[in-house]
Amino acid sequence: MNTEINEVEINGVVYVKKGSDNVKAESLDGMPYQIVRTYSAGVFAGYVAGRNGQEVTMKRARRLWYWAGAASLSQLAQEGTSKPNDCKFPCEVNTVLLTQAVELLDVTEQAKKSIAKVAEWTA
Repeated sequence: MNTEINEVEINGVVYVKKGSDNVKAESLDGMPYQIVRTYSAGVFAGYVAGRNGQEVTMKRARRLWYWAGAASLSQLAQEGTSKPNDCKFPCEVNTVLLTQAVELLDVTEQAKKSIAKVAEWTA
């Protein structure tokens, strides 16, 4: 179990350990990079442009159809995949509207880079 602390919040300000890869991925025009799990449409990774209840709009999003090298979405969001060649992530779409989002996970910069390295899966 990794118990190293890489960030701390004091009075609403987040301080990050220098040189840490375990930090939130950079945003795109203020949109956070997140993994969104839906009730029936699957799992997506991309920039969350807006949220209204269970409705989430994402930009530059990839469906995470199948992943390996991470025990759960939580681990995938924190560490990325250790087996990118075994993952099946189709092409990125410009915009997707998800109507039944049940989980949103912040993605670290390390995990974002890992997801981006997965080759586009095609049929």
